[in-house]
Amino acid sequence: MTSRLLMPVRITTRTAPRTAAGTTTGTASGTGTGAGDAAGSTRPTPILDLEHPDVVAFVARALREADERGAVTARDRLRVAHGIVAATVRPVYSVEDLRRVSRTLRLGRGSCSQRMAVLEAVARSLGVPTRVRGMRVDGVFWYPRFPRLHAFVPEEVVLAWPEFRLDGAWVAIDGLFGGDERTREHGFTNTGPETLFEAVARTGVDWDAPSACGADSAAPCDFSAHLRTDLGRFTSRDELFARHGQTLCRPARTLAEPVLGRWSAGAAAPASQDPAGPPAPASQDPAGPPARSSAA
Repeated sequence: MTSRLLMPVRITTRTAPRTAAGTTTGTASGTGTGAGDAAGSTRPTPILDLEHPDVVAFVARALREADERGAVTARDRLRVAHGIVAATVRPVYSVEDLRRVSRTLRLGRGSCSQRMAVLEAVARSLGVPTRVRGMRVDGVFWYPRFPRLHAFVPEEVVLAWPEFRLDGAWVAIDGLFGGDERTREHGFTNTGPETLFEAVARTGVDWDAPSACGADSAAPCDFSAHLRTDLGRFTSRDELFARHGQTLCRPARTLAEPVLGRWSAGAAAPASQDPAGPPAPASQDPAGPPARSSAA
């Protein structure tokens, strides 16, 4: 049993059509844009505060370590940045979706959503346009993280799923790590020390039709059953949350953040693990936040 008591009131003007898989599309109610309509941007936003000294310093570190590893393409540099975030920003269950990237870096901890925002900030600083896909994901997806607190898990979570403009095409965050270096055989289960932020470097993550994961509809990368509403694409996560609100209402966030914002969502990386290398399966930090408030 999930809860709606902690969620803000959402007003729907009219019922959106449902796909063959049973997913509601947000575009029918005038929210969000079509799959390829959001232009994306490289500009700073209140959340992606690219010009803050802490963000500038982090980007400089990512570039320095990327150069040391011979990572010259934008995709490879983002992989290196992902590894640094995984190793240096402690995963927690923060519920503040509007937190600035600079504050996440300063605190040294963040949710999946907040750590993904760091990667978006790096991308925009490198001149790579970003946008997000907005989704409402079934709260049941996070049940394994809170086995005794199901009643307090929101009924649905507003998730900002980043996309990057690379080589003339939009690539979702898990697409940064595609190819033979990953495996779909052991997908993400939202249990144990690994959480969604790290999982994208190791396995496929698909919120759409199971066919994208292969003929087996039970493929471990298939999360389509958890997608309640596809809200469309947005030029920034700021725009998504401005239109659809955060997962929790303000009073709930105020009460929950002091606890959840410090509650560790994963184990620390082994001391022998290289935190900044291009994230091949064996080199990834297993610790990551579970995207409780937005995605992670």
